[in-house]
Amino acid sequence: MTAATHSSLFPQVPESADAVLDGLDPEQREVATALHGPVCVLAGAGTGKTRAITHRIAYGVRAGILQPGSVLAVTFTNRAAGEMRGRLRQLGAGGVQARTFHSAALRQLQYFWPKVVGGDLPRLLDRKIQLVAESAARCRIRLDRNELRDVTSEIEWAKVTQTVPADYPAAVAKSLREAPRDPAEISQIYGMYEQLKRDRAVIDFEDVLLLTVGILQDRHDIADQIRRQYQHFVVDEYQDVSPLQQRLLDLWLGDRDSLCVVGDASQTIYSFTGATPDHLLNFRTRHPSATVVKLVRDYRSTPEVVHLANGLLNQARGRAAEHRLELVSQRDPGPAPSYTEYPDEPAEAEGTARRIRDLIAAGVPAGEIAVLYRINAQSEVYEQALADAGVPYQLRGAERFFERQEVREAGVALRGAARAGGNDSLLDDAENLPSQVRAVLSTKGWTTEPPAGSGAVRDRWESLAALVRLAEDFARVKPEATLADLVAELDERAAAQHAPTVQGVTLASLHAAKGLEWDAVFLVGLTEGMMPITYAKTDEQVEEERRLLYVGVTRARLHLSLSWALSRSPGGRASRRPTRFLNGMRPGSAAPGSRGAAGAGGAERGSGRRKRRGPVLCRVCGTTLTDAGEMKLMRCEDCPSDMDEALYERLREWRSEQAKELGQPAYCVFTDKTLMAIAESVPGDAGELSGISGVGGRKLERFGADVLAICAGQEPGQEAEEGAAED
Repeated sequence: MTAATHSSLFPQVPESADAVLDGLDPEQREVATALHGPVCVLAGAGTGKTRAITHRIAYGVRAGILQPGSVLAVTFTNRAAGEMRGRLRQLGAGGVQARTFHSAALRQLQYFWPKVVGGDLPRLLDRKIQLVAESAARCRIRLDRNELRDVTSEIEWAKVTQTVPADYPAAVAKSLREAPRDPAEISQIYGMYEQLKRDRAVIDFEDVLLLTVGILQDRHDIADQIRRQYQHFVVDEYQDVSPLQQRLLDLWLGDRDSLCVVGDASQTIYSFTGATPDHLLNFRTRHPSATVVKLVRDYRSTPEVVHLANGLLNQARGRAAEHRLELVSQRDPGPAPSYTEYPDEPAEAEGTARRIRDLIAAGVPAGEIAVLYRINAQSEVYEQALADAGVPYQLRGAERFFERQEVREAGVALRGAARAGGNDSLLDDAENLPSQVRAVLSTKGWTTEPPAGSGAVRDRWESLAALVRLAEDFARVKPEATLADLVAELDERAAAQHAPTVQGVTLASLHAAKGLEWDAVFLVGLTEGMMPITYAKTDEQVEEERRLLYVGVTRARLHLSLSWALSRSPGGRASRRPTRFLNGMRPGSAAPGSRGAAGAGGAERGSGRRKRRGPVLCRVCGTTLTDAGEMKLMRCEDCPSDMDEALYERLREWRSEQAKELGQPAYCVFTDKTLMAIAESVPGDAGELSGISGVGGRKLERFGADVLAICAGQEPGQEAEEGAAED
């Protein structure tokens, strides 16, 4: 094994306590050496907070100030806890406990339960949703699958905010929380759920914290025993603690102040789960003697990305905004963030896929690229666009679109309606394909207006609405298409997107992206109604949406792209506006509150000048084209076509053979619209072919020779063979 390989796989443990401090910047070193009394570390995104606190623990252990077994470091995910333990081992501080709140509490509960109550700890529920369903049934309240998930989430929120069933309606009203059902009904289900747990001697994950708190409050001897063992506490992501977790932390500490907390109020994005930044913001009030260190040197992102992140927070309002950190990039300059406006969502997805393909061709690994959106239902159009572009991808924190339960159920219903044809009374009043799809999906929960609030019910509706939009777009491209044609299209898309990928572009919601980073990040769908989301009503809810966008921006190391679409589908009314959060930063917009704020006129890119593409004109009548399908054909849909029908059929046959060889759906080779455009223009050389929308450099290189041969009336490959014979 070479020295380099050995070094990368097995980093050398620092020789001394002082060596642990090597390589830390002045502020990180201040954190690492602040080993006494309360310490509050305000750490911005990308500033090396995990590095600072792990080196702090390791320095204390190696200097003999802290005993490894006396330190308890808590964070919020098993991944983060595992990373912390790994770093501590590499620094020579093995034996330190690094756990999640739940893991630490469960360990203590299992140990002390026999002594306090007797017998074994009650069985821990893996999933509480079945018991919630039974509780609702006993209350004679009917919940569908998505309402069930939402009510379960409400019970979890109530428990971490220490709200008992009887107080739930008042707590919801006070918090301005939008309940998925009548609060009185949820209160009733919640009460029955707690009763059933007691009857069956089972506990849930929230009970782990509640019971541990109860034991420590009632049994001072046990509280003293835990305090003798753990004398020093470190809490990561402190802005995300719930009132229940804070209560447990207070009981662990007792009257001591050997506590170090690390957080960033500007990254508080989980308030819907009960998280609150108040404990971080009030830390200095509770601990007047606290050492406060700010980490603002950003090692992750370029100055251009950091400038945008700072600009977002400069417009923020509220208490968290008063404690924002002004980041300072430590990296060399990079490309300016790009701001791109698209006519419609499919165009936005296709444009994003093209730019991703270009980045990969330029050497950026697919695994170092991410597309981030506000809700999971937005993923389908990007899954499709990346599949069409031949770019591998992976979804994080969500099922693939066609694997979602509601989408599978909708597919079964559409397939059944297609088989029944005119015999299905559900379709009696449906005049066209989109209305047929709406009629079928209305039986699965789709409505013309979205449900209020967020949660599983809204997620289900968004997925069904995406299918309705897909049907509308499909019918626009193929006016004569039947329901059976649409079902075949859905099957084809699903098959293309089920291909396993090992290394691919990450598709994720902004919430799921927290704690991660990539070389290139595409923030998409940045329109009013999506960012901030429609159901963000209060000032604080809107500010949390701003923080969510801030988290998205700070995931990017080098390349950052922000985009939005003016309409949902091709040819739709351009009524959408870019998110207010970018006002004053994107080209063509004025700062909030200034006069003359205007939307960006067309696609614009960062602070650099981007060539604007001129209007696309119909080659028949000269009218300006706005519909994506018409722009591909270079003519109005109603203008006469001069397409060579025989050539079109030959191209379709060739495409079918190519698709079989590649093991891909036909549209991954060329879409019908692209083939129609080729059959109408009959290109004579590579230059003319490349000018057709849908024929990019990659497809030109791969299929260009075959297509040109077919257009010339030859068999694919014939031209190359004849040229070789002449040579």
